[in-house]
Amino acid sequence: MLNKNQICQGVITDISSEGNGVCRIDGMAVFVPDTAIGDVLDIRIVKVLKNYAYGIIEKITEPSLDRIEPECPQYKKCGGCVFMHLSYEAECRVKSAIVTNAFERIGHLTPKETLEIFGSEQTSGYRNKAQYPYADCQKKEKKTLPCFGFYAPRSHRLVPVTYCALQPEVFGNILSLCESELRSGKYNSITPYDEVSGKGVLRHLYIRQGFHSKEIMICFITAKDSPKIREQLSSLGELIKNEFTDISSIMLNINPQKTNVILGKNTVCLSEKAAISDTLCNVPVSLSPQSFYQVNTAQAERLFAEAKRLAAPKKDELLLDLYCGAGAIGLSMADSVRKVIGVEVIPQAIEDAKANAQSAGITNAEFYAGDAGEIAEKFAAEGSKPDIIVLDPPRKGCDNKTLDACLKMSPSRIVMISCNPATAARDAAYLCYNGFSLDVLRPADFFPRTRHVECVVLMSRKK
Repeated sequence: MLNKNQICQGVITDISSEGNGVCRIDGMAVFVPDTAIGDVLDIRIVKVLKNYAYGIIEKITEPSLDRIEPECPQYKKCGGCVFMHLSYEAECRVKSAIVTNAFERIGHLTPKETLEIFGSEQTSGYRNKAQYPYADCQKKEKKTLPCFGFYAPRSHRLVPVTYCALQPEVFGNILSLCESELRSGKYNSITPYDEVSGKGVLRHLYIRQGFHSKEIMICFITAKDSPKIREQLSSLGELIKNEFTDISSIMLNINPQKTNVILGKNTVCLSEKAAISDTLCNVPVSLSPQSFYQVNTAQAERLFAEAKRLAAPKKDELLLDLYCGAGAIGLSMADSVRKVIGVEVIPQAIEDAKANAQSAGITNAEFYAGDAGEIAEKFAAEGSKPDIIVLDPPRKGCDNKTLDACLKMSPSRIVMISCNPATAARDAAYLCYNGFSLDVLRPADFFPRTRHVECVVLMSRKK
């Protein structure tokens, strides 16, 4: 039995879906963060449970050939980039294995064809959106300074950060200027929000940028609202806008609730534009603070094109796009089918989808706000027969109501895009057990350097 603080030698032979290296010591699995397959290590045991243990690196005896020097000095403190110490080739191998293992172990499925992982052409600076908490956190000369940053893993302790390798450089420059101005004392009504006491004003600075248009929106998220707060944030926003000419929208979102949810219900425009523009798969999109939009635009376009290739849509076919968000996937296929029907539970996303279709001049698309399972069930009861169903569910996957409705509608093909291989494998197994075959599985990396991995799946109805 291993003991806490015991130092053991181990060889990393695998990487878990959480991004931790795995080795076996005295027959017990030990999970060690910041490691690579092939690392020979001295490991300090920090937690021992019944069937497994956790350790940390005491010393790297022989480093893996997959190791590289991390690009970001904060990556261990921030905890967002669990693969920053691996070469990108090694990261893609790990993520590909995570997806295929999930389908084998959870779904007990062997696809007819497993394609090479869709690696990202950009591994840094690829995110088009970032939300930075603002809090008192840094002591200097016995004073606490307000800082922007990210929360440390499994905590709400702020790690001060203005540079992040995953964000465009301009985000860090905007953040630095905003932080400097707020510390100057000129904006005395804009105090940092304290989660514990509920006192203070500014909770987050939210920045998003159009990948193709390069237009930038900044949105201040506050716990309170008043004429003085609006006046000072308008002044600060204009100062920042004068320094960064791509900024075309300055917004204020008020969230007075004691909650981890970032955005509140009330949003106010502090400048002339309440949204920025971009294109996704050649479809014009308008982006407000609440708009759903793929964070890695370039990779989303490539993956949606792959989903279209796998779906092989035909001009006389009906496509049902469940969990459609702002309609990007369905609209990207609208030119190849008779009709697109999109369903999404968030009303604002449906309004965005309708506006996006109108902007693109797409007339063969309809969108409905409501629960995907309930509306799919209604379509099935009415005898609707889509030829293709596209599923792009949240991390929790599809509920049985949605899957049963898909089975009842009996499409010839189902294409699933998933951000969670475990739930994708579970849902694919349910569909395959009830009359479908798993034809193609393709892993896809939307979020390089993080533990997240996506996949696209093609299933066809058995004859």
